[in-house]
Amino acid sequence: MFDLLRQKQVVLICAAAITYSVSVPTLAGQVVVRKSTEAFDAFAVRDQVLREHEWQEALRMQQQINILQSLPMGCMLMARPYNYYSCGGNFYRPYQYQNEEIYIQIDPFDSEPLPLNK
Repeated sequence: MFDLLRQKQVVLICAAAITYSVSVPTLAGQVVVRKSTEAFDAFAVRDQVLREHEWQEALRMQQQINILQSLPMGCMLMARPYNYYSCGGNFYRPYQYQNEEIYIQIDPFDSEPLPLNK
């Protein structure tokens, strides 16, 4: 009788543990579903996510963020390490916010990148 009661307790404890572990919510990043017929480059996506993370970290480190709705005249589009504009000693990166493009001032780079011709 005692062994049967003990076995039932063990089964109930195991069932509760399994139910709890299955029902605990887990947090994941963004999930993207694509058709198998669409071309997909996982490495390009990984590199883009890494650049966006680096961009967020660079913004976090700046003491003050300057935001423009339009660029001054004479700005050049630069290509490295990501697309940004060089405007007479100031540098701005385009950013999408509420379906509009704004420009956030970024710190200057150590090396001079090549201009990107449109």
